[in-house]
Amino acid sequence: MTPGTSPTTTAGNQPSTKSKTVKKNMAKTAAAKTSADSAGARVDKPIVAPRHVGSVSFVGTGPGDPGLLTVRAADLIRTADVAITESPEHVAMLQSLVGSRFDQLTVVDGGYGDDGQPLTHSSRAKLVVKHAKAGGNVVRLIAGDPWMYATGAEEAAACAKAGVVFEIVPGVSSVTAVPAYAGVPLTTRTSREVTVLNVAESRIDWNQHAGAQTLVLLSAVDSLAEIAAGLRAAGRDAETPVAVTSVGTTTEQRTVVSTLERIASQVHDAELASPAVAVVGDVVLLREALSWFETKPLFGWRILVPRTKEQAGSLSATLRSYGGVPEEVPTISVEPPRNPLQMDKAVRGLVEGRYEWIVFTSVNAVRAVREKFDEYGLDARAFSGLKVAAVGDKTAEVIVAWGIRPDLVPDGEQSARGLLEEWPPYDDVLDPINRVFLPRADIATETLVAGLHELGWEVDDVTAYRTVRAAPPPAPTRDAIKTGKFDAVAFTSSSTVRNLVGIAGKPHVSTVIAAIGPATAKTCEEHGLRVDVIAPHPSGEDLAVALADFGAARRLELLEAGEPVTKPSERRSAIRRHVP
Repeated sequence: MTPGTSPTTTAGNQPSTKSKTVKKNMAKTAAAKTSADSAGARVDKPIVAPRHVGSVSFVGTGPGDPGLLTVRAADLIRTADVAITESPEHVAMLQSLVGSRFDQLTVVDGGYGDDGQPLTHSSRAKLVVKHAKAGGNVVRLIAGDPWMYATGAEEAAACAKAGVVFEIVPGVSSVTAVPAYAGVPLTTRTSREVTVLNVAESRIDWNQHAGAQTLVLLSAVDSLAEIAAGLRAAGRDAETPVAVTSVGTTTEQRTVVSTLERIASQVHDAELASPAVAVVGDVVLLREALSWFETKPLFGWRILVPRTKEQAGSLSATLRSYGGVPEEVPTISVEPPRNPLQMDKAVRGLVEGRYEWIVFTSVNAVRAVREKFDEYGLDARAFSGLKVAAVGDKTAEVIVAWGIRPDLVPDGEQSARGLLEEWPPYDDVLDPINRVFLPRADIATETLVAGLHELGWEVDDVTAYRTVRAAPPPAPTRDAIKTGKFDAVAFTSSSTVRNLVGIAGKPHVSTVIAAIGPATAKTCEEHGLRVDVIAPHPSGEDLAVALADFGAARRLELLEAGEPVTKPSERRSAIRRHVP
């Protein structure tokens, strides 16, 4: 046979393509059977993927202040499918962190069972494992640190035994956090020794601990008399300083400083309750200079914040930074105008070059115009050739975020009056068009319109949105407003004044009244409210700062007079001042 040529065959013995294929398939089948035979019975059983088992994250939430959560803890909480709590505070924390996704989150009470009885450690561990085996990401929230005076270790051991993957996210322990918030350092350059004891778990031999430089005692409130007696009997000086802090790291925090001899009676008189942390030692003497949390200017003040349903919480956040406890009460709902044709016509005129200026007097006005732009498929390029004015910095920030740079923002008073002081008069040589587009609320004042007319401008005064009075707040809130249980009210507009008085009544005479600007202050006075604080600029942050300055000055006056520092709600006869 010549290389490269096919063998010569006759028609009778020529193999067909079909027979070749059959033989090839038969060979494959035989090979597969041989392989199956060698594999035994495995080929006869379907391959089933293992059932998915979730994971558990044991997250330390700290002693109370949600700001002490770690970044990892916050990330896990936001992505959790199931959250197992152990206190009501955990539910509020979840709501603030998860936001609109809270309804999709399964929240399980890890403190009490279905029968209302407290869960044992083993029952809680079984609960954690049960939800993990159901699949999904389980977050087990534990106050303080999961592995320090907590049940995290026992529950994690149960997960390990059940084959459930878990991780530990350390939290800030009350052992260190509460004294820090009380202004009591546990160590100094000359005092390095710290002993931590949980006095509720076992009997303590105070002879072993009486000489410790600093003692940190947990669960000691109910047995302070016995503890003090035991330490004194073991040789500790009766004049040793002691600080007991209740509900530490929260705005309900209270601290009593005394000595071993007198601490039990003073804590009893002050009615301090658990949870509390006691510190025994000379480090307590540093509290007078280092107390930073309880001396915040608005510490513990209950502050009412009337607002629209759409407003952001920047005011409340700033109030919290000064120690305040803001309670937001919706008083206004922002709604579209009843007749949208006027707004439609004005937006078309804007695109066609009808206006020389557009002036925004509120964040809500910017949002209303932007929503109308979105409806028409327009964007910021439609403002080309148009001059833009904003009544204040906050409104200007929203305009800039839209991609538009305002041409006029008042440097002085940020109000309609301040805007008019800097608005240029109409010049028929310099200004080709004499018309201004003013989108605003249905209840806005006429100050700006009248002032622009006086400067020679024609104004298209267009209702861009309506402000509708909200439903009354719950009865306990209304009662607190009328009886002076709020320490302050922060009014952010004239409409919030009118609507709050309409749906809840006037705040008590002892309540500090803070207004965001002169127009709001005037509305307060028209409703019989004496204004104590006016923000230097019409922004939520400036209003909070002005109220904090008032609180700081009030605190200083009380200290200089030798009086205890109390909140306005605790001093019905407090002198009221007007802060310009």
